[in-house]
Amino acid sequence: MLGRNESRVTEIILLGFGNLYGFNILIFIIFLNIFLITVTGNLLIIVLVSISHNLHFPMYFFICHLSMSDIVVTTTTLPSLMEAILHGGKVMTILDCITQLYFYSGIIVTECLLLAVMSYDRYLAICFPLRYMSIMDFTLCTCLSVLPWMLGFTLNILGIIPVSNFQFCDGNIIDHIYCDLSPLQKLSCSDTSLVEFIGIVISTPLFICPCGFIIVTYIYIFLTILRIPSTTGRQKAFSTCSSHLLVVSAFYGTLIIKYMIPSLGHLLLLNKIISLLHTVFTPLFNPLVYSLRNQDIGIALRKISKH
Repeated sequence: MLGRNESRVTEIILLGFGNLYGFNILIFIIFLNIFLITVTGNLLIIVLVSISHNLHFPMYFFICHLSMSDIVVTTTTLPSLMEAILHGGKVMTILDCITQLYFYSGIIVTECLLLAVMSYDRYLAICFPLRYMSIMDFTLCTCLSVLPWMLGFTLNILGIIPVSNFQFCDGNIIDHIYCDLSPLQKLSCSDTSLVEFIGIVISTPLFICPCGFIIVTYIYIFLTILRIPSTTGRQKAFSTCSSHLLVVSAFYGTLIIKYMIPSLGHLLLLNKIISLLHTVFTPLFNPLVYSLRNQDIGIALRKISKH
């Protein structure tokens, strides 16, 4: 009989939603349409911000980066899920699985920081309108947009390196919709305590600090809005940050439910659904929010459609 370390796993099977009882093709088509709409919608926002002069402001520059992060989330997780749905599972090498985990976790950190940057931008615009353009100049705007990407994908390496050294010998099935850290740890027959420690040390402040920063900035924003004498002025000020609030609520709401409530680990289907909301429907939701609720983007879209 082979010992634990004599039969090493080199491939894993991503189950996705498992047996769909003959509805594989229909559900695959639904997710394919979601994938195409999400990518197209976010690309459209990037194009609109790039070519429309009335959108050449810091707020839309940050929205553009948020759209890029949504595209990365979608293209990282959805193609493998669609293949798993179509074939009843997807075979992936361990390297492919760890690579997916790296890009997914990196872009989640990036998006957390981007949302915090966007809240800071709204804070400056509403609380210091006369000084806004002098503070949020090209240099600061560039730094604040590049920094989340750098931190997201460099700090993430510290956690991925020990994961890449895992030995897998107790099975090769991941009953999830993408390669997440928790199912990889369960498959591993290596000591995972270092990864857990690094995860707590790095990910906790990278999730909690941006969330706390957003809450504090919006407290100041709301207090400032309440001091605006005219009703029209208050409505206009609030409308500039309402879309961002909806996006933040959708992103952090699903993220907190997924990672902060341990009991979901025992409710596999519910955990998959929450993961699906976070990785598939949030990137679809964001461009819809900004295109429907933002007047400037709506105007730019109508101008483009006329040509």
